[in-house]
Amino acid sequence: MGVEGNGFYEIARNDPARPAVLDPGGTVTFGELHAEANRLSSALRSLGLREGDAVATVLGNRREFLTVLFAAMQTGLYLVPVNRHLTVPEIAYVLADSGARAVVGEAAFAGAVTAAADEAGIGTEARIAVDRAEGFTALADLCDGADDAPPPDRRMGSIMLYTSGTTGRPKGVERPLLEVPPEVVFAVLRATLVRHLELEPGDEVHLAVGPLYHSAPCVHAMTALNLGHAVVVSPRFEPEETLALIQRHRVTNTFMVPTMFHRMLALPEAVRGRHDVSSLRQVFHSAAPIPVETKKRMMDWWGPVLYEYYGSTESGAVVVARPREWLERPGTVGRAVDGAEIRILDPEGRELPPGETGLIYVGGHAGFAYHGDPDKTAASRHGALYTPGDLGYLDEDGWLYLSDRRTDLIISGGVNVYPAEIESVLLQHPAVGDVVVIGVPDAEWGQRPVALVEPAAGAAPGPRLAADLLEHCAPRLAKLKHPERVEFRDALPRTPSGKLSRGRVREEYLRGRNRPPGR
Repeated sequence: MGVEGNGFYEIARNDPARPAVLDPGGTVTFGELHAEANRLSSALRSLGLREGDAVATVLGNRREFLTVLFAAMQTGLYLVPVNRHLTVPEIAYVLADSGARAVVGEAAFAGAVTAAADEAGIGTEARIAVDRAEGFTALADLCDGADDAPPPDRRMGSIMLYTSGTTGRPKGVERPLLEVPPEVVFAVLRATLVRHLELEPGDEVHLAVGPLYHSAPCVHAMTALNLGHAVVVSPRFEPEETLALIQRHRVTNTFMVPTMFHRMLALPEAVRGRHDVSSLRQVFHSAAPIPVETKKRMMDWWGPVLYEYYGSTESGAVVVARPREWLERPGTVGRAVDGAEIRILDPEGRELPPGETGLIYVGGHAGFAYHGDPDKTAASRHGALYTPGDLGYLDEDGWLYLSDRRTDLIISGGVNVYPAEIESVLLQHPAVGDVVVIGVPDAEWGQRPVALVEPAAGAAPGPRLAADLLEHCAPRLAKLKHPERVEFRDALPRTPSGKLSRGRVREEYLRGRNRPPGR
């Protein structure tokens, strides 16, 4: 069956009975989701939100996230998805830094959102719950009586995702708002997706199994609805349940991270064999390196359906490797998409020839700035080029290979973990003289953070102090940022200027990985 219209809003008007979202609560049609987004658009404006303002979400995987998304996308608002696993201070920081004028949460996280909103100065009238929670206005009540029709003066909004370099707290990646209705942007995106990812409008089914507050799962779910696909929203990733969902709904495309592949491959062969995954045509993956052997095993099981791309929150996807292309060049992450340019530069900014490793720079990417941080924005640029901070090389035909991720950033289960945040918390403990957090290889997670501590004078290193430091991290950092373990060093290596040498720390650690924990 064909799809009439460019993007979600046109499809909803032309084919309102088309299934849009399937979740544990049932099925919602395009027309119903469209009406929900229209009512919320009107309600947010009644709260005083105007073009360029931000609305934040602290939600699990549920269809109401998509309601907020499509309301923001047609009212010129910035949607700020917040990781629901963050601590209260971390949530409060994002709410305050983004200038969020309203926050949408749910009963399961109401306590944390209330405390964070108090700290960020968001009034009780602008706290919305998708269900019922004390101190929040229920979404249904807020939208009761609001207009089902699209808002006047529709303008494309944007998603402001929070990321961070290795030098401090997260920063919002802010793109300029375009003075056009969303259909104009969606039409361009649709043509790009058809060309590079071989997605087609029609009766397809997308599985949203990754957290929708992360960049790729959010964008892929929005993309699917803009193509007329139905979206199956899974509350969480469970290996066997994911296979069951693929079979039950005849899923045709999804986004996953390599950790998910590892966990599914670890299932007993008999369990894997019980589930029919033959409906899959595109399985997109990014966010973390994937061993060549793991990818080959997945394609042996699922067929040549794995599409890899590389980019960042700032640049978006800039290179793509389709299955047949990857099979011809195992290990590549892709070649530049239309309009993108990949260059490899040395530390002095000189371009390197094919085969030589250097810092990856991207040209032709969508413009962005770090919200409220012009210095950080400027530091990420080299003229018109932007660097994600990763090392790699191009072959003679322009295919990109990653040599290493940026040396400081840890990628665990497809999620960016920033050592500076963990180090800052550990340095608050009086027994810590200095500390370096590094990522160490992990078969399941890709990398896990390990803290190497130089004890303060008079502190006694050992298992008891290691346990104390892990306990110190618990209320101050989201669980995904907790060090897997703490180890102690009499003295951490430094450069001649006295600066900690993270590279030497990592090299020495990897050479001595058999050292017993706690010493």
